[in-house]
Amino acid sequence: MSKQKSVKPSSESLTAAARAASKGKGLPPVHLWNPPFCGDLDMRIARDGTWFYQGTPIGRPELVRLFSTILRKDDDKYFLVTPVEMVGITVDDAPFVAVDFETEGDGQNQVLTFTTNVGDKVAAGPKAPIRVVRDPETGEPSPYVLVRTNLEALIDRKSFYRLVDLSLHHDVDGASWFGLWSGGQFFPIIPSDELPD
Repeated sequence: MSKQKSVKPSSESLTAAARAASKGKGLPPVHLWNPPFCGDLDMRIARDGTWFYQGTPIGRPELVRLFSTILRKDDDKYFLVTPVEMVGITVDDAPFVAVDFETEGDGQNQVLTFTTNVGDKVAAGPKAPIRVVRDPETGEPSPYVLVRTNLEALIDRKSFYRLVDLSLHHDVDGASWFGLWSGGQFFPIIPSDELPD
């Protein structure tokens, strides 16, 4: 029985493989790749979207962007995936942060297009839903938008306040909700009767 050689994953090997994989147009097809798992890498994405390697922030935006293109989430675990290796990384909350958005149209015809901290753009709608999770103790909302398969962006506070300004009341399954429209779909934020006066 042949022994599988144990190679400790490194950011350098991953960077080289990611560059090779990212040569084409668009995002690499990470969902199609099934390389061997090579262990965990000491890489972490903080809640504010900062990427850390071995405890130090990665200061090169182009490197963060490169790594973000090979990110995949399977179940509740995050991986950086290339055709030749897959390594686990830690994500504190969501892997991306939606730092801004543009609005086109209004009411039910409104389309909200979000921009993330790594330069992705996504129009919220049925394929890119917005969801809001409320802290059970404080009631504090954490809003997210789906950027690509299983990968969400936490919508930053300033953008969320702008979203609230665009929100209105709408009936969902016989109950009134305060929320917003994008891409022909209504996304509830909070039940109308729970809004502070």
